[in-house]
Amino acid sequence: MAQRNTIARSLSEVGLAAWFGGSLMGAIGVNGAAAEVDPPGQRARVANAGWNRWTPVNAAAIGAHLLGSVVLTGGNKGRIAGQKGVATTSIAKTAVTASALAATAYARALGQKVIDAGDVPVEGGTDPSAETPPEVAGAQRKLNALQWAIPALTGTLLVMDALMGEQQRASQVTQGFVQRLLPDAA
Repeated sequence: MAQRNTIARSLSEVGLAAWFGGSLMGAIGVNGAAAEVDPPGQRARVANAGWNRWTPVNAAAIGAHLLGSVVLTGGNKGRIAGQKGVATTSIAKTAVTASALAATAYARALGQKVIDAGDVPVEGGTDPSAETPPEVAGAQRKLNALQWAIPALTGTLLVMDALMGEQQRASQVTQGFVQRLLPDAA
């Protein structure tokens, strides 16, 4: 009888959904809304306040995703080793996850630079103005790219999870094991 991994799958999927959705909403909502604030010296403060509130939730979501993913990997080790294509997808997903984690951590470090600068004039959460100090402007330019890279990476993980779900169909499992055993039979 097949083992169920409902709790692990739920942790992985809900955590990833929150990571993706929160990063996309932050890029569009939090950073975009900060541009509407007057005076310009308060815009970074508003964006930072929103991101500071989201950070603990995001950390919990990432932790849930990682925990669920580790348990799922352990539960599927036989398929990873024996079904053609599953190991490749697992390795690729691990690489994309590592990239998303690195981008998220780097964005947090850059965000802290903006926070530490205090009330400096900016155009928006990730957009410097001509009056923005150079070190803050540099951090904001990098954050501007990262705010789109993180949802792109986590969105890619969602698509990869869909692919991995398809690889668990009985017909795909059988075909993958046959292809592993008999490479010329396809």
